Amino acid sequence: MVESTGIKPALGFHALTPLYDRVVALTTREGTFKRALLEQASIEPGQQVLDVGCGTGTLAIAARQLQPGVQVSALDADPAILAIAADKARRAGIDIAFDLGRSSALPYADERFDRVLSSLFFHHLSWGDKLLTARQMHRVLRPTGELHVADWGRATGLASRTAFLAIQFLDGFDTTGDNVAGLLPVLFGSAGFRHVEETRRIPTVFGIVSLYRALKRGPALRQRSAGGTA
Repeated sequence: MVESTGIKPALGFHALTPLYDRVVALTTREGTFKRALLEQASIEPGQQVLDVGCGTGTLAIAARQLQPGVQVSALDADPAILAIAADKARRAGIDIAFDLGRSSALPYADERFDRVLSSLFFHHLSWGDKLLTARQMHRVLRPTGELHVADWGRATGLASRTAFLAIQFLDGFDTTGDNVAGLLPVLFGSAGFRHVEETRRIPTVFGIVSLYRALKRGPALRQRSAGGTA
């Protein structure tokens, strides 16, 4: 995430980028919420998956390891953090396309992906860029495609609200306020998604990480419900 383009690097400063994986793992219950997000996404062999705001590639690599038969693309605006991600994938023997680009203008064709994933990314964006990003995600999903997001969610008590102040001081009150107010479901609905829901809330030392699911079109949920898996 490049400061000259108005995007903050991971943890707010380029000097802290090498520490990102360690800090996230220690403070956000990363293993728990990313496993839950991938289970929720139910990625199937042969599907095309996109991870937006991929950071160091942890989620994209896990998706590929969980389901080797899928094609995974990952995008971030920070070349330094993409270099870390690409190195991690090489060391793991995982083939992933890591692309440099902005989430508000995804460099992919319409209706290319079956699943779009995002983890701890939306809280870095202004409301306007959040909406542009959600609309782009909607555009690149196939008609039966699904969006699965893990990010900071609505604070429901003094303890979680106070804990989240640390994130707000680091990442900015303007961008994180939408998350703590519980507005991400509103955002996804405004971008055209259907059947938007918060599926799980996971407490961490910095507040609540919420999991969200949204469908590009409604009929996919009715078909899934008929099978008893929704």
